[in-house]
Amino acid sequence: MNIDTIKEHFSIIRDERQSAKVDYPLFDILFGSICAVIAGGQGWTDIREYVLGHHEWFLKHNLFENGVPVDDTFARLIASIDPAEFRDCFLAWMKAVHKLTSGEVIAIDGKTLRGSYDRDDRQSAIHMVSAYASANQLVLGQLKTENKSNEITAIPALIKMLDLRGAIVTIDAMACQTKIAGVITSKGGDYLLAVKGNQGKLAAAVQAAFAPYRRAPVDEATCQIEKQKGRVQARTCHVLNASELEGDFSAWSSLTSIVMVENYRATKGKEPELEYRYYISSAELTPEQAGNAIRAHWGIESMHWILDVSMREDACQIYRENAAENLAGLRHMSLNMLRAEPTKISVPMKQKRCMMNPAFLEQVLLAGFASMAKS
Repeated sequence: MNIDTIKEHFSIIRDERQSAKVDYPLFDILFGSICAVIAGGQGWTDIREYVLGHHEWFLKHNLFENGVPVDDTFARLIASIDPAEFRDCFLAWMKAVHKLTSGEVIAIDGKTLRGSYDRDDRQSAIHMVSAYASANQLVLGQLKTENKSNEITAIPALIKMLDLRGAIVTIDAMACQTKIAGVITSKGGDYLLAVKGNQGKLAAAVQAAFAPYRRAPVDEATCQIEKQKGRVQARTCHVLNASELEGDFSAWSSLTSIVMVENYRATKGKEPELEYRYYISSAELTPEQAGNAIRAHWGIESMHWILDVSMREDACQIYRENAAENLAGLRHMSLNMLRAEPTKISVPMKQKRCMMNPAFLEQVLLAGFASMAKS
């Protein structure tokens, strides 16, 4: 494993300390923290204990040569990093190791870090908006916003950081805004946005265009049926050209297609449910392409679930200075590397192997910094 190659990815992060007084280089702290989080570390004490427990392995790579600092040193140095620099470092890393394929779905959604509520200043818990490549299960970038209502302003800023050429960007109804649609197309991507009541005229026009399809019998040839224990779910996707809309919607950049998903669910012991969901897109889509992209969007929810269940993100009560935001970035980076490692076991099991075996940790690090470029 070439530590110098990994170090290059973090070279843009500045260390504001006086070099003559530095006992623990910032890269050592960052690299040790990433390794510990990959191995399941959830806070500063966990990080310090991981480095201490595998100190000989770190020394072999010329790291922590002056010993292992106390957990407060890890906390202070990670919290002191400029989040914008860490974010730029993350984005540059992902651009180097992940190449978009034509038609790839990038899902954008937000998540509140519930444990990051600042009890001293009574500041709200921070909210992170992430961009997620569904096919390769990778976080491409993230941006902090103060609360969920500010997603509308954070999403365009995040989009501007990404290379979207050839991608389909999916976002939920809150972000169904003309400005966001315009930013996506200006970056070379296509949008697929959920439409609900926050865009009243547009929602009404889309629903009116699909009225004949809601009254028509279900086409069994295009209906997708899933059967699980005690539940049957049937989905049908319809796509029309946006010219079918009645009204002027020219404010929506390159609006080309409108989509309706008809979802029927029957669960044992419950009343059957029939739901219609509506979308707009700048791409010319077939029903199959639209349906696949809509289902791919929910991969970001799976990513959020892993962050909470496997990495205990919501339970983490770290909040001072930039610590919560930077630690969230470390978790995203770690999850990317764990998923890139090809061993067919769960993320928690990979974390356990990394905790016990530095050789497996090296496999994960190599997958994160090298193998993903082949995807």
